Amino acid sequence: KMDDDDDYDDIPQLSSHALAALQEFYLEQQHREGMKTSQGFNQYSLGSIEEDWQLSQFWYSDETASCLANEAVVAAGKGGRIACVSAPSVYQKLKEQDGKDFSVCILEYDRRFSVYGEEFIFYDYNHPLNLPENLLPQSFDIVIADPPYLSEECLEKTAETIKYLTKGKILLCTGAIMEEQAAKHLGVKICKFIPKHSRNLANEFRCYVNYDSGLN
Repeated sequence: KMDDDDDYDDIPQLSSHALAALQEFYLEQQHREGMKTSQGFNQYSLGSIEEDWQLSQFWYSDETASCLANEAVVAAGKGGRIACVSAPSVYQKLKEQDGKDFSVCILEYDRRFSVYGEEFIFYDYNHPLNLPENLLPQSFDIVIADPPYLSEECLEKTAETIKYLTKGKILLCTGAIMEEQAAKHLGVKICKFIPKHSRNLANEFRCYVNYDSGLN
């Protein structure tokens, strides 16, 4: 019969590197949870709701989210209304500008964003016009949209929603490979501004507008 030491040797052991990585992961998780429960936590800060890759979620970098939010405020004008369609990190940046003279809502499939109360509207691009009755047509000064998938079907359906909501101005964020389809379905043109994500994406990403924007 083997003694206890022999039994212990048979148990798979994590390498010191793997243990350190695991410990770092748990510490980071504890730090995030600690931030969320601290009084100083801002529920609108980027990363307060983590990306869900299964939902094709990739948050913008802080700099990009700020740039797009500022562009939306200028484009909407004083007292303007802004709709963020599948673009929650821009919505969060807009909400950080508390007290500014504009209103904003978020249309999003991920119900975790319902923590934002009445400004959250559940949205499934497969049903582009399945919207609340109080969301009147052409009632937003600008619509910012980031369709979750790089497919013409997804863009075409999201375009229906955008055209229903906007008074005219559109700011679309999607892959560079969608340039032709973006022009076809929304009449938007590519900007010089290159949006960045908090994690590097394999596909080149671009912004498109149908008005004279500050992104060129």
